[in-house]
Amino acid sequence: MNIYVGNLSFQVTEGDLQEAFSAYGAVQSASIIKDKFSGQSRGFGFVEMPNKDEAEKAIAAVNGKDIKGRAITANEARPRTDSPRTGGGGGGRGGFGGGRRF
Repeated sequence: MNIYVGNLSFQVTEGDLQEAFSAYGAVQSASIIKDKFSGQSRGFGFVEMPNKDEAEKAIAAVNGKDIKGRAITANEARPRTDSPRTGGGGGGRGGFGGGRRF
């Protein structure tokens, strides 16, 4: 089961996540999402636990727990949607009503 972990302090490491969740079962992986330019944590990450029962126990126990000064959020990660990220709106000024009026 893939677990979303949010509200992380910038000082939290992947090892800290691994340690927090491994108390409740086997942890397959723990990753913190980082900014691709600065390399700084974006404040959230994911923990993968192969056993669903252990993962649910870990979520219940760790959600709201203080790790390095912040109460973290833990819940089952939703599947990622692969829709393109397009910005909305915008557009130019054309036709009547656009541009300068004399």
